[in-house]
Amino acid sequence: MKSTQIEYSAMSRGYYKSIVVQNKSVSVVKERNAEAVKSNIDDAKWNKIVDAYSKVNLESLNTLKAPTDKRTYDGAAIGNLKITKDGKTYETAGFDNGFPPKEIEKLVNLLVDFSKE
Repeated sequence: MKSTQIEYSAMSRGYYKSIVVQNKSVSVVKERNAEAVKSNIDDAKWNKIVDAYSKVNLESLNTLKAPTDKRTYDGAAIGNLKITKDGKTYETAGFDNGFPPKEIEKLVNLLVDFSKE
């Protein structure tokens, strides 16, 4: 996980959130043009993130299907998960914020928790 960066973003016209996790630290931006709030991740939470990440198939990330379509009519912000590992980037197609594909749901929910603190 040392050479891995995980980024979750959600945005719409009036909503913006970006959460970046790397090397036991997290950076959270809650609105456009705002400063990132950085903090360290405790071992218990880090281990949960590592466990959830280990279950993600990076090669199939771009083929995951969103379970809902609220983002198509402004019913939800567009969520996106991007993982950069060893210089290669893997990214999902857009999905409804709060309703990630089940294959990445645990990881996304762990990341979103940081923006609630």
